[in-house]
Amino acid sequence: MDSDAEDLTERARKLFSGPVTFLKSAPALQFLPDPTAPEIALCGRSNVGKSSLLNAVTGRKSIARASVTPGRTQELNFFEVGDPLLFRLVDMPGYGFAKAPPAVVEKWKRLVRDYLRGRVVLKRTLLLVDARHGVKAVDAEMMDMLDSAAVGYRIVLTKADKIKASELEAVYAATTAEARKHSAAFPQVHVTSSEKGLGIEELRAAILGDSEI
Repeated sequence: MDSDAEDLTERARKLFSGPVTFLKSAPALQFLPDPTAPEIALCGRSNVGKSSLLNAVTGRKSIARASVTPGRTQELNFFEVGDPLLFRLVDMPGYGFAKAPPAVVEKWKRLVRDYLRGRVVLKRTLLLVDARHGVKAVDAEMMDMLDSAAVGYRIVLTKADKIKASELEAVYAATTAEARKHSAAFPQVHVTSSEKGLGIEELRAAILGDSEI
C-alpha cells in the first residue's frame, strides 16, 4: 500500500469512527434532501446483506436495521457522515424480490431510476452482489440501468465468509469478467464480509475517495 492509500485508509477510519447519523427516508423524489453534499449510494438484490454492510462500514450495530424479510427497504434512506457533513450514504430499495405486488415493484424501480438519472451530487454507486450466488440476471439488469444512467459503480461481493476459498475465487473471477462488459463498472471488485470485517477497511477508503471526486 502506498502512502496516499495509507493516508486515505486512515482518514476513512477516523471519519467513520466519528458522527454518522440517519437523516431521513424519501419515498419519492420530492422528499429528497437538498443536494448540498456528495452522495454514495448502495444498491443490491433483496437480502444481499446491504444493511449489515452499512452497519459494518459505519462501525455501528444497527444504524441500518438488518431484516430477514426481503424487500423491507422501500425508500431511499439517507445517512450523514462527518461533522461538519462530508457526504451522505444512501441506502436504496432492494430489487429482485418475488413477493411484492407488481405495482409496488414498479414504483420502487421508478424511484431508483429517477434518482440515478437525476441526482447531480451522486458520486458513485456500490452494487452489492451475494458471493454465494454471483451475478444473477437481476444484478445484470441493475448494471445495465447504471450503465444507461452513466453512474459509475463498484461491485461489492458480500458474505464472502459463507463459501469456500476456491468457490470465492471462481465467483470473483466471473464477477470481474462481468464487470468488464459494463461501461460504468469499475474493473476492481471488492470482496467483503460484514461478519468477519473482511474488506471493510478498503471499502471505507474507496467510499471516502469517491466522495472527494
